[in-house]
Amino acid sequence: MKIVILEGRALDSDDPRRWEPFEALGELERYDVTRPDQLLERARGAGALIVNKVPICAEHFDRLPGLKYIGVVATGFDPVDVVAARARGIVVTNVPAYATESVAQHCAALLLALCRRPEAYHRGVLEGRWRNSDFFSYWDRGLLDLTGMTYGAVGFGATGQACARIMHAMGMCILAYRRNPRDMPEFTRFAWAKSINEVFINADVVSLHCPLTPETEGIVNARTLGLMKKTALLINTARGGLVADQDLADALNGGAIAGAGLDVLGVEPPKTPNPLIGARNCIVTPHIAWISQHTLECLYDTVLNNLRAFINGKPVNVVN
Repeated sequence: MKIVILEGRALDSDDPRRWEPFEALGELERYDVTRPDQLLERARGAGALIVNKVPICAEHFDRLPGLKYIGVVATGFDPVDVVAARARGIVVTNVPAYATESVAQHCAALLLALCRRPEAYHRGVLEGRWRNSDFFSYWDRGLLDLTGMTYGAVGFGATGQACARIMHAMGMCILAYRRNPRDMPEFTRFAWAKSINEVFINADVVSLHCPLTPETEGIVNARTLGLMKKTALLINTARGGLVADQDLADALNGGAIAGAGLDVLGVEPPKTPNPLIGARNCIVTPHIAWISQHTLECLYDTVLNNLRAFINGKPVNVVN
């Protein structure tokens, strides 16, 4: 079987020996990055594709008759039309929960950066502001204490729960929303919201942990931002498409909410100007919440094992 790795950079390996296990499974063709306009040419004749972010839809499937398997190098599989894949008998797999703790820690880092401002104060020290102070301490901007704040989690899967545990340990009250809370165990320390609106209205921090679907696309918009407290913060380490960028930028610049910490944007990388980059009190990191040495190793192992299991006729981590 011909195996084409379309986005090998997501597996973070410059060592040719790392690809030998894939070569043992079939005829391997590998690319670091693939643009949408290159997909069909590179995927032609493939029985298995390994992808990360390049979109694959029904039109592609119709022109790739030999395709039987798509391995997504991520937890989120929204770039792949899984419904169309299922209709054509194409198996799609993902890598579940490999970066749960890393994403949760980055979520906390963004929130602490907004509340405690260590980078800004470090810069002030380098600029001599502490040295020139007539007081033993130096501060020129408000700092926030998380204790007693309400952390509103929109989505409460593995990552949402991991974030909630960290935030609860820092003294925050947890308000969680999930479409099907009946599937969840009882969390005596957490409260369940009956609707997304309840989270936006009551939370001091709204944090997104849900997948990007047609139902969740743009759930952070002018209307929902208008429900938030003026002192509230927004954190997004999930998917950029959950947020209407211009609406959030307008809310930040107009003082409708206090700040935002974002690790994802609607278009990545942002080739054209994005209104959130440079918006008032908005911290943007370049989609790195998932990355650590441990998560990269786990990602590689699971992608390889998913493919091996499919070839052996016992697919695992199937999302369609």
